[in-house]
Amino acid sequence: MAKTIGIILIAIGLAGIAWGGLTYTTRETVVDLGPIQATREKSHSIPLPPVAGAVLLATGIALLVAGKKG
Repeated sequence: MAKTIGIILIAIGLAGIAWGGLTYTTRETVVDLGPIQATREKSHSIPLPPVAGAVLLATGIALLVAGKKG
């Protein structure tokens, strides 16, 4: 379990350092009239300062190392 969380933290930390955060897109239905549907894609951003990315990266590496010892 610690290994999986460590890998996730490393990925988020690298994204925070490289891109300054995470961006994802959701699709929402605007109009639903039986067979006719209108959808819209909306982009969401989660800002992550580089310092926080470095902390997450270091924590993820520490969890991986601790998982190998135990």
